Amino acid sequence: MAKILITGARGQLGKELVRKSHHSHSIVSLGKKELDITNQDQAENVILHYKPQYIIHTAAFTSVEQCEIERKKAFDVNALGAGIVAKAAEKADARIFYISTDYVFDGKKHSPYTVEDNPNPLSIYGLSKLLGERLVLLSNNASIIRTSWLFGHDGSNFVKTMLQLAKIGKEVKVVNDQVGCPTYVSDLAETILQLLDKKNGIYHVSNSGYCSWYTFAQAIFEEAGYDSRLVKPVTTKEYGSICPRPPYSVMEQNALLKQGIKPLRHWTEALNVFMRKELSQ
Repeated sequence: MAKILITGARGQLGKELVRKSHHSHSIVSLGKKELDITNQDQAENVILHYKPQYIIHTAAFTSVEQCEIERKKAFDVNALGAGIVAKAAEKADARIFYISTDYVFDGKKHSPYTVEDNPNPLSIYGLSKLLGERLVLLSNNASIIRTSWLFGHDGSNFVKTMLQLAKIGKEVKVVNDQVGCPTYVSDLAETILQLLDKKNGIYHVSNSGYCSWYTFAQAIFEEAGYDSRLVKPVTTKEYGSICPRPPYSVMEQNALLKQGIKPLRHWTEALNVFMRKELSQ
């Protein structure tokens, strides 16, 4: 039974990984209180104490808007913190998986991004995550997993926000000029666990298919039985945001296929499963 240490274990992906893996692996789940990833001495002591075989590093500062304001924190957590955990992983002889993002790309491409494409982030969040990738890859036993548009049953996310707004019955304005891949955290967690014994590298992991945030919101309303005409399309400019976002961040999954891992199911199917679970609670 392999020992896996999960950082950021109180977040939506961290919680899902703990749920999915605790039967088949020995799990050490650490939140911010147990592991401050920006404190090198503490991180090393904690990781060397547990001596895991694998570290799945999900801890991150993920509020893209807030990253533009709290820039130092963004780089401390997403970049330097990731580097600290990777160094400690090396000392403990552990393999590290760093969870990254589609925001490392500028969105100027018109076909799905491959792992060979050069990143060019537009935002502080994207830049801090890219620097985190680079620092982690200095370790000799590391993999990067880029994902996008996460929704799950824990914490807040776009799907849950849309459901709350749908219940009120108010008109909702959603951007229609950003295209990407919604990703069900449950599917992402399963794929990450499948990658544990595969070769190191950069992997793109998101549900199949793609859509705009507007199309995604319409699908959420329809799945939950609400009137999707309440969802109105707006441009990114009209919506107003301090964080620049890639207009197109669809990612292809050939790296997974090369390791014999099936691409994740279509996002509409994943949303259907998520909704059935969420609405039955």
